[in-house]
Amino acid sequence: MTRALMIQGTGSNVGKSLLVAGLVRACARRGMRVLPFKPQNMSNNAAVTADGGEIGRAQALQARAAGVAPHTDMNPVLLKPASETGAQVIVQGQCLTTTEARDYGTLRERLLPAVMDSFARLGSRADLVLVEGAGSPAEVNLRARDIANMGFARAAEVPVLLVGDIDRGGVIAQIVGTHAVLDPGDRAMIRGFAINRFRGDPRLFDDGLPVIERATGWPGFGVVPWFDEAWRLPAEDVMDIETRRGSGTGIVVAVPRLPRIANFDDLDPLAGEPGVDLRLIAPGHPLPGDARLVLLPGSKATIADLAAFRAAGWDIDLAAHIRRGGHVLGLCGGYQMLGRSIADPDGLEGPSGTVDGLGHLDVATVLHPKKHLSLTRATYIPTGDRVAGYEIHMGQTEGPGRARAWLRLSDGTLEGATGASGRVLGSYMHGLFSDDGFRAAYLARLGAQSDLSYEDRVEDTLDALATHLEANLDIDGILRLAAPMV
Repeated sequence: MTRALMIQGTGSNVGKSLLVAGLVRACARRGMRVLPFKPQNMSNNAAVTADGGEIGRAQALQARAAGVAPHTDMNPVLLKPASETGAQVIVQGQCLTTTEARDYGTLRERLLPAVMDSFARLGSRADLVLVEGAGSPAEVNLRARDIANMGFARAAEVPVLLVGDIDRGGVIAQIVGTHAVLDPGDRAMIRGFAINRFRGDPRLFDDGLPVIERATGWPGFGVVPWFDEAWRLPAEDVMDIETRRGSGTGIVVAVPRLPRIANFDDLDPLAGEPGVDLRLIAPGHPLPGDARLVLLPGSKATIADLAAFRAAGWDIDLAAHIRRGGHVLGLCGGYQMLGRSIADPDGLEGPSGTVDGLGHLDVATVLHPKKHLSLTRATYIPTGDRVAGYEIHMGQTEGPGRARAWLRLSDGTLEGATGASGRVLGSYMHGLFSDDGFRAAYLARLGAQSDLSYEDRVEDTLDALATHLEANLDIDGILRLAAPMV
């Protein structure tokens, strides 16, 4: 019989995704058929699945920890912010609508059945489903329309382990405060708690656990020390990448931090390269004059991010970088920005119309409503290296610059464009830098050496994470909390 357990947190970014990935790998090493599940995620960092949809990249990493391919059922609702108040709503891998935050609650009756349907399908393929919550169940003002935390736990009758983050301080108040604000029915779903991200000697919190246990009646299942190797795993949030930037030496790779930056997993392998100094540049700061490469990342709102790029003065910096002989790589939205123009005839990103691009590639883009989603294999034409990645974009890009493509897809189609100097490249293909051969060849072109085995390092780190949790959590006790799926 399939069992399920949910990991909720006292707030956002308390380490739920990492804990679920580690628990999944620990269970898989015990020979269990375990699958990850997150009812609702909010992220522009998406992964493309073999069944032709998209999910949050954290769930793709958790699937990898389980030793299985990512599937859209693992994250049936994905919210992709496109503005300060609006988001694209992805349901079971496909775009349902775009909505404002104030109107999202009206979709609950349409979304919860899809969530429950995906959860049931996963359960038919597993011994254990480990569920990750989103944000905090203590946001009781949002409870009536919740499908991410207690709204799901109550509907699916899944018990909860609550996780607090001691690194941000006040962890006793986090957990006891959550207990205080929940209604009795939601409170009863929580069967225990754990403390995450303790720096130093965790025995110093020995007196803290009983305080929480007496105040809540929930048993504690351990204190997890800070996991120093977490930076070696793909980042869920772009802010996490800023804590893991290269060595501070080597060639400078500058990445403008666009307001709606998307699919920034392209940066993870570069951040781990000893010979690369990866710098995310915030608005208000110039692109560094010593950059060897400026990488324009993907965007969830290309036209708006292009306007923000210009408002930051980065268009001037980029032109100067190119005049100095610097290299530029635009991926997906960044590729579109580098062209002559971007047309939005259907008003997908705002008022319909056409805007000028940066003009460094002789191509033009027309946005279309239908999103292109595919897992992609290609050959890097300059060296013959074979690469695997994915495409996730709206729009088509054409023009003379396409005659100087630098990738050949597995079906023979040419992909990407090259500027007249040969130093400005663009492509829709994400994930290129995860391939050791391509990354080494591309960095060599920039004057840097690479000997990193990126995929092996991710696997080794997932194993190390599982070992870390096994040493500091009562895994057997936590698994006994799991209940049969109804």
